[in-house]
Amino acid sequence: MTVRQIRFFGDPVLRAPSARIETIDDGVRALVQDLLDTVEPPGRAGVAAPQIGVGLRAFSYNIDGDIGYVLNPELVETRGEPEPVGEGCLSVPGLWHEALRYPWAKVVGTDLDGNEVVLEGDGLLAQALQHETDHLDGMLYLSRLPAETRREAMKQIRESDWF
Repeated sequence: MTVRQIRFFGDPVLRAPSARIETIDDGVRALVQDLLDTVEPPGRAGVAAPQIGVGLRAFSYNIDGDIGYVLNPELVETRGEPEPVGEGCLSVPGLWHEALRYPWAKVVGTDLDGNEVVLEGDGLLAQALQHETDHLDGMLYLSRLPAETRREAMKQIRESDWF
């Protein structure tokens, strides 16, 4: 079991769009195992590959004990009007803010065998799908905050002991 260290805000890997996975090899299989191991601890809803320092399109999820992963995920559909939802991020420890998220989301990708994976739902799953695909596009949830809230969050980050 390899629980990988989470990269924090300021690490360039978190701001760069992730590359598609073109070939399933031992390195990708090891990445998936590390993502699964890293998302398993309590309080973690998802971990994107950039959060563990890997610039590839992959993430793991842990929603109500349902743990899985998806390779090359694309957010293909959202429903409803965006609404403020309490959100935090392992890469921005200690912060919790209301971010605008759609109440329903659908992601399509593949598994290690090349089979299609479809994840869709509402609530925490919808939020996690949007949050993790944002990571793969080089975006942190802080970008979704209103300007004044974002300024306050940046102040909290600058004053944190991890930054």
